[in-house]
Amino acid sequence: MQESPRAHLSSGFQALFAPGVVAAELRGAGDVTQLLPAEADGLGPAAPQRAAEYAAGRLCARLALAQLGITGFALLAAADRRPVWPAAVVGSITHTRGLCAAVVAPCSAFRGLGVDTEIVGKVHADLWPRICVPAELRWLESLPEHRRVAAAALVFAAKEAFYKCQSPLTAQWLKFADLSVQVTDFDATVGALAPALFEITPMRPLVLAGIVSPPYCGRFRFHGEFVSAGVAF
Repeated sequence: MQESPRAHLSSGFQALFAPGVVAAELRGAGDVTQLLPAEADGLGPAAPQRAAEYAAGRLCARLALAQLGITGFALLAAADRRPVWPAAVVGSITHTRGLCAAVVAPCSAFRGLGVDTEIVGKVHADLWPRICVPAELRWLESLPEHRRVAAAALVFAAKEAFYKCQSPLTAQWLKFADLSVQVTDFDATVGALAPALFEITPMRPLVLAGIVSPPYCGRFRFHGEFVSAGVAF
């Protein structure tokens, strides 16, 4: 019988954040039999793929939390499916086909974390008008054709990471059209090993502005078929 993949600490995801953030990742399906009893109860009658993703996220979170000295914590979900982290911790989880990651940090060091990973080839052109504001569409059109899908996936991941970061602080629902992503030198990120920077510009007033002052910046990297983005306050 093939052994289930295990979560491991991730320098690649940690590099999306400043020092103090712990990151773990798992490639492949999570093993639902490794869930804590309360986590398994919280999963309910989920489809196999959803169950595997849920398990992968919890296993990554468990390993990351252990680095902060927190063990045996059942990571349950709120009504909106957002993870309910320990009181002294902020965190975020992302999962897509074949890859899951979790990032955590002490509340004393960060007010919020957001991480997101997208499969570059899945962000097709028919999705672009739904996730991009006009300025972003013009940016995509200015790029060489073979780079547009990657840039669109970055826009998607950056907005999702920003949303995950601000949501626990504000409880404000945001649409893709409420944010605009800017990358200074996108072509320089091709084949780059180190993460690159992006900036988020709100397209309407945000509750976050009364809590965290702009600018709102994050980091991203392309790795294999994926693009991952991280935002921290």
